[in-house]
Amino acid sequence: MSLKKYLLLMFLITLFCWVAWLIVVFYINPEGAGFIGLTLFYLSLFFACLGTFSLLGFFSRVWFSKEQVIFRHLGISTRQSFWFSFLLVVTLMLQSGRYLKWWTVLLMLFLLVSLEFFFLSKRTLRR
Repeated sequence: MSLKKYLLLMFLITLFCWVAWLIVVFYINPEGAGFIGLTLFYLSLFFACLGTFSLLGFFSRVWFSKEQVIFRHLGISTRQSFWFSFLLVVTLMLQSGRYLKWWTVLLMLFLLVSLEFFFLSKRTLRR
């Protein structure tokens, strides 16, 4: 699959996820739907954010990078958007349950930054 087709497919799927999230927000009552409604809300938000942050991260890396092979940016931007989307959705879940504290966000942020440093150092060791 070419890069152009991949990015177009990623954009269309991300757009679909945002539409799905908006449908969940406007047409599903969270009190009446229970667990399934909340699951649909968080999953659609996660995938919509994942696609959006991945595309934004990829294009910003291509814009600011001098590297000739731009396919290398796909993996890094997707992984980092996964971490950020995960942090966002888990933070919202903790807030909805009234369990969110400032130190839990810092702990999650520290763990995700540590994981990212691990993957980045693993990548530089391979070179």
